[in-house]
Amino acid sequence: MPGQQVRPGHSGGAQQVPELARDLGGGAGTTAQLCDRIPDVSKATVYRHVALLAEHGLLEVAGEQRVRGAVERSYRLRRERAVVDAGTAASLSPEDHRRVFAAAMATLITEFGAYLDREGADPAADLVGYRQHAVWLGEEERAELIEELRAAILPRLAYGPAPHRTRHLLSPILFPAEEPPRETP
Repeated sequence: MPGQQVRPGHSGGAQQVPELARDLGGGAGTTAQLCDRIPDVSKATVYRHVALLAEHGLLEVAGEQRVRGAVERSYRLRRERAVVDAGTAASLSPEDHRRVFAAAMATLITEFGAYLDREGADPAADLVGYRQHAVWLGEEERAELIEELRAAILPRLAYGPAPHRTRHLLSPILFPAEEPPRETP
């Protein structure tokens, strides 16, 4: 149903979200093109999954054209809908989280590859960064960090295209890297 998010592993076809998201990779593609890119999945399954993702608002129609008397649609991923909210995250199994994370990483890798493949790509000049930092945080400190990041990022999400702007991807990832310390009695 429109307006609902697809929960990986809970709606049958949504298990292919990582492959479809990766293969759309920021551009648009037809279902037939997706079938060509992921030949290990049957055409019927790809068509069913595309219909499910479009129905749930994760894919949007990017264009239509007549091909041999039929209308062929090309779809694009709606990135703003391809998120897992707190309620959905709480209901996911560890395996579902693995799939969602894999989809996010596959999409990020595809986007980065597309950037590197562009003529004139210059990671040094474009200040491309991929850093990993381990930080020690208590629950309140973690919440404060998240709030500070949101305060820095959210206003910039409202910026639209302009002659002086280039679209950048920023992908914060935060998770505990080890077991929390155990309280001693």
